[in-house]
Amino acid sequence: MSSNQSNTNNLQDFKVNIKIKLSALWASVMFCYIYGDYFSLYVPQKIQGFISGNTLLNSPVKLFSASLLMAIPAVMIVLSIMLKPGINKLFNILFGIFYTAIMLLIAVTTIAPWWAFYVFLALVEVVITATIVWQAWHWPKNA
Repeated sequence: MSSNQSNTNNLQDFKVNIKIKLSALWASVMFCYIYGDYFSLYVPQKIQGFISGNTLLNSPVKLFSASLLMAIPAVMIVLSIMLKPGINKLFNILFGIFYTAIMLLIAVTTIAPWWAFYVFLALVEVVITATIVWQAWHWPKNA
């Protein structure tokens, strides 16, 4: 066996900084949120509900609340990079737990054939946000 062949099995791996891991996880969960909301537009009668105003977000307060709910994970993408380790760890654990709970609630209350994609994405989001909590909980210590 030549040395080139043996080296292909020993690929170098780099240690990724915890802040970058957390930021990437928040970005991943945001993509799932966005795709879930986008795909929901294909559910029958969904667009008609928007046009008639017959939606869950049918008031300024509800729309603002939903915006706030979605702004936090979006902002966590950058905060996970910028914040000092102590507050960073705390925010990632607290918001990770909060969004895991929300997505579990959505997954168990949205069971319907046309919404199977939404339940699937909610479960993927649960895995991602639980991973955020686990990663933050196990934040590396200085040697």
